[in-house]
Amino acid sequence: MTEKVYKALTKVALKLHNLSYKFATGLAIKAEGGFHPKHRLTDYHRFFVDNVAKGDAVFDIGCGNGALTYDLAKKAGCVVGIDIDEEGIGSARKRYSAPNIKYIVGDATKYRFKEKFDVVVLSNVLEHIENRVEFLEKIKKLAPRILIRVPMVDRDWITLYKKEQGVEWRLDPTHRTEYTLESFQEELQRVGLRLGKYSVQFGEIWAVVK
Repeated sequence: MTEKVYKALTKVALKLHNLSYKFATGLAIKAEGGFHPKHRLTDYHRFFVDNVAKGDAVFDIGCGNGALTYDLAKKAGCVVGIDIDEEGIGSARKRYSAPNIKYIVGDATKYRFKEKFDVVVLSNVLEHIENRVEFLEKIKKLAPRILIRVPMVDRDWITLYKKEQGVEWRLDPTHRTEYTLESFQEELQRVGLRLGKYSVQFGEIWAVVK
């Protein structure tokens, strides 16, 4: 076979890889009772909880079903969770409510915040936002510390290869971007934020930003 044929077959294989990943993910979520197994396996809640002090006022942006919000509230003084998904917030209020938790249905990129916090949490949120610099400018005024978790584009070779070959490479098609450590730092610097303590875990950056 010619190189051209191999390239065509490679693109087909890469697309099948995406389909397989999506199919396996869907089955795994059903097998886990509606929750993605990555939440259990990566134990990323611990990172956020460990970087919150007792009594802190925490703002969990893009709180989803409220599972992380609930764990934060076990240590924090109070937690406000916001998400654009009304159904998700409804589920959070039913399954993950506590006296020190308040849930809001709203678009955090447009919402007018009146409160100040000790910590802002962005767990797999920033990559979904188109105007990220504008958004970071907005939220950096809300708290002196921001805890961020974002996916990395250079998490493995096949992701970079898909991107190079023009095949869908994102973990989620709603992602506006996925990061390298350098591009993440550059984005923070554009709004005067500094990358503090961080680690690379499971192809993601887990960072304390000030």
